[in-house]
Amino acid sequence: MGFNCGIVGLPNVGKSTLFNALTATAAAQAANFPFCTIEPNIGRVAVPDKRQEQLAKIVGSQNIIPT
Repeated sequence: MGFNCGIVGLPNVGKSTLFNALTATAAAQAANFPFCTIEPNIGRVAVPDKRQEQLAKIVGSQNIIPT
């Protein structure tokens, strides 16, 4: 199960900075002039859930990948 989200706003208000903070990366170029980032950026943010660990123990999964 996944969740898709978009960040929309006026130019030069910090959307790329917010994206970089949420994804803990510097994937989106952030600069102090309008239209610096015009290409879409895609990132993945893990949302830890203790139920995944319990489910992995029951099923016998080798890897746990939060989605």
